[in-house]
Amino acid sequence: QVQLVESGGGLVQPGGSLRLSCAASGSMFSIYGLGWYRQAPGKQREFVAAISSDGRTNYADSVKGRFTISRDNAKNTVYLQMISLKPEDTAVYYCNCVHAAELYWGQGTQVTVSS
Repeated sequence: QVQLVESGGGLVQPGGSLRLSCAASGSMFSIYGLGWYRQAPGKQREFVAAISSDGRTNYADSVKGRFTISRDNAKNTVYLQMISLKPEDTAVYYCNCVHAAELYWGQGTQVTVSS
């Protein structure tokens, strides 16, 4: 069982930045596949970014060049650095973890981009 806890969401103006964090339980963090998804009101949850155990990254086209996913295995934490935020980035952001063929989700953190 892996528990994930996101933090770092909030209200930011368009063009602003935020860094989301997701702390994971477990001693096998370094081999987890990790990702960020988001869900806006009335829409389906969508992929944002992912990072493999060896550090390879993948991004949705809508966030390329603005968002950066990273991981700190010593802290059992995955991050999502977001810059140049747009109103359409407003959503609940969820981190997930793939380990031993199981998929785990955090509870989500709200990001609101508005002036």
